[in-house]
Amino acid sequence: MKIIFQNEHFVAVDKPAGVLSVPARQADDPRPILGRELEKQLGQTIFPIHRLDAEVSGLVLYALQPKAHTQANGQFENRLVQKTYQAFSKGGKFTAGEEGQWKALILRGKKRAYESPAGKVAVTQFKCLRRSSEGYFEWRLFPKTGRSHQLRWELFRHDSLILGDTLYGSDEPWKEGIALRSLSLEFQAEFVKEFGLPAMLQVDPWPSRA
Repeated sequence: MKIIFQNEHFVAVDKPAGVLSVPARQADDPRPILGRELEKQLGQTIFPIHRLDAEVSGLVLYALQPKAHTQANGQFENRLVQKTYQAFSKGGKFTAGEEGQWKALILRGKKRAYESPAGKVAVTQFKCLRRSSEGYFEWRLFPKTGRSHQLRWELFRHDSLILGDTLYGSDEPWKEGIALRSLSLEFQAEFVKEFGLPAMLQVDPWPSRA
């Protein structure tokens, strides 16, 4: 567990794959919980703000005070935080440099997300950085909403499966978890000033594969 930033209000961590951001619904889930480990390490209560799937690595932000927690929740809920993800996938019909926006109505089932007229709007901006001759793609993904499995489902929907994501049908191995990584969080100027945050928190991307 690598702490990227910490002050009296917040702590940001580079979460490894295979670790839960918050406790699972099943009480007997054996996977380690990042929030609990942080509380032990810091010796204080922490407050979850957002989460990553256990299979996903990268930047996670927690609050250390109730006021910071409330304000940060508002920033995320009102879509004032710019989130950037890196992904590697295989398949689909894309070209290097292609960018645009995906929009759909999705719901989360017991395991996977799916499209439904009763679903919630999911909006993702994307940029395909490169494509290899073997059909591997490297992406930068910018979710404008925070639906469960939003990015995993979108690449599945576009026939470009995230490496290692067996839940959505990938048979391509990945070193750990899946090839989806939370790279950065960018905040509004007033929020940054009030809580002493950098304008952008970020972790290192994976080396290019595609």
